[in-house]
Amino acid sequence: LRTAEFLWQEGHTVHATEEEAQEETLKMLEVYRQVAEDELAMPVILGQKSEKEKFAGANKTYTMEAMMHDGKALQAGTSHNLGQNFAKMFDIQYLDRDGVLKYGWSTSWGVSTRLIGGIIMTHGDNRGLKMPPRVAPIQVVVLPIAFHKEGVLDKALEIKNELAKTFRVEFDDRDTYSPGWKFNYWEMKGVPLRLEIGPKDIEKGQVTAVRRDTLEKFTLPMEGLTEKIQEILDDIHQTMFNNALKNREEKTYTTTDYEEIKKIMKETPGFVKTMWCGSRECEDKLKEETAATIRCLPFEQEHLGDTCPFCGKKAEHMIYIAKAY
Repeated sequence: LRTAEFLWQEGHTVHATEEEAQEETLKMLEVYRQVAEDELAMPVILGQKSEKEKFAGANKTYTMEAMMHDGKALQAGTSHNLGQNFAKMFDIQYLDRDGVLKYGWSTSWGVSTRLIGGIIMTHGDNRGLKMPPRVAPIQVVVLPIAFHKEGVLDKALEIKNELAKTFRVEFDDRDTYSPGWKFNYWEMKGVPLRLEIGPKDIEKGQVTAVRRDTLEKFTLPMEGLTEKIQEILDDIHQTMFNNALKNREEKTYTTTDYEEIKKIMKETPGFVKTMWCGSRECEDKLKEETAATIRCLPFEQEHLGDTCPFCGKKAEHMIYIAKAY
């Protein structure tokens, strides 16, 4: 039933030692971070889940948390150190070097098609999608303008064919729609870069380019176009990442005052960095009174105070709190 809802990339490993299993667990979390940040331009926070929020049966669950445009969190991927719990449950043993049968140490990790939702909710705007260039099904769309005029269609097709050697390119020569309609159509689909080629462009040996991320319009010389477009697509990726990171930073609040935490969760959704004593009672109280949860204990711990804002006892961890999808 779960697989009918969404698709998974999932992996399971079994190791001879606890140390090897832990190394694999964190290695896969780093692989997922690379996917999120280096491919999807989606900044994430890495950390460990609380005992309450960890995967049932795991020793430890690690997560990467992304902020969507509205300030809510998305658990973008998880990696679990399962210890020997499942090995003992399913009798998974191996013959060790000393000739003794021993239980393995296992891991499990996965991301799902919720990352597609993450792309939409991290980068999209009122015009539609903004696809990160490195995963965009179409990276460049070529639109011949006034292509009934001699030479326009041939030149546009020549440029399209040359670019298609390096990029994923779409050629839109439909004669049933106006250029303006096509502009809106491809913007809604989130294609990172649009190239317009008309009679005047051909005369000047240039193309007119429009970036989807900034809607900036500019011209590029036809000579050396492939190299220039690669630079632009790389810049689009970095700009999208930076904008998403800026959104997260602007909507991340630091406080150790519980009343302020409740106010933030009610009025200005975002992440709250605060301290926590580690007790389940305080975690339950937070969720019951604010509908927010502890998203993770980040790897990069900061000392924000000495006491837990929920109970006043000694604080043990810095945490991120947020409402989540």
